[in-house]
Amino acid sequence: MKVNISDEMVHSPPHYTSGDIECITYLEDNLGAEGFSYFCEGNVKKYMHRFRQKGELQDLEKARWYLNRLILCIDNF
Repeated sequence: MKVNISDEMVHSPPHYTSGDIECITYLEDNLGAEGFSYFCEGNVKKYMHRFRQKGELQDLEKARWYLNRLILCIDNF
């Protein structure tokens, strides 16, 4: 099934990059593994909670993206 969502807007939105470091990288470095895992979990819940009212498929893709990051984070504990 073809999804009409810009990969860039899900995986690397331009408004989250400032200078040399992407926001997600800064947060991961700043929060540490455990703190970052909670951040990712919260974002999964946020996007799942609002997908029907706001972004529909794009919000589901974002939830999946954060869930994948959470899985990677937990694997690195």
